[in-house]
Amino acid sequence: MDTAYVTLSRQSGLMNEMRLVANNIANANTTGYRAQGLVFSEFVRDMPGNPSLSMSRAEARNTSQQQGVLTETGGQFDFAIEGDGFFMVETPEGNRLTRAGSFSPNAEGDLVAPDGARVLDSNGSPVFIPPDAASIDVGSDGTLSVEGQLLGQIGVYRVEDLKDLVREGNTRFSATGNIDPVDEPVVLHRFLEGSNVNAIAQVTRLIEIQRAYELGQSFLETEHERVRGALKALMR
Repeated sequence: MDTAYVTLSRQSGLMNEMRLVANNIANANTTGYRAQGLVFSEFVRDMPGNPSLSMSRAEARNTSQQQGVLTETGGQFDFAIEGDGFFMVETPEGNRLTRAGSFSPNAEGDLVAPDGARVLDSNGSPVFIPPDAASIDVGSDGTLSVEGQLLGQIGVYRVEDLKDLVREGNTRFSATGNIDPVDEPVVLHRFLEGSNVNAIAQVTRLIEIQRAYELGQSFLETEHERVRGALKALMR
């Protein structure tokens, strides 16, 4: 039965990875999306009088921080970060980090994400856009101005240790460690950063996972028949 337990632990990990890969593929065109991966580890248990039992675990997730493709959109309130860093938005659950820079002013003049979360500046305050502003000028560091009048600077923040990032939804993260403004950010105006998912590689991986899962399932069925046959023989 030990072999069945080992295989079941592997099957569980493969199923978890299949879900992650499928989600990556589904978000291949989502602005600012970061691809996820699963980390497999080995759990070894001593078996007195028998060889040790080795089982796989697949619980830890990692997030690719590779730069996504930067595409010029022409959108007046579209922004992308070139290099490291995140935008910060204010949500009911607290401040969150994101690379998705598709924003717009709300009725009060605050720059907000599509769900209404306010975009924060480099001091952690909401970014304000005057309602009568026909157009805005944006510096390469995210500085905003209207007709020569400085409005502020879109905040770009870095996390001291990327392992402290906790994914919330598809494009936002909270962080358990220190978050600081980037000293010299590079912000592109009228650009958006696409998903960093390599769709072809992800589809290929999905096929590999499916084949591995089917192989494990076939082994479990064979093992089941072997045990069933042995029990029948003992009962005769």
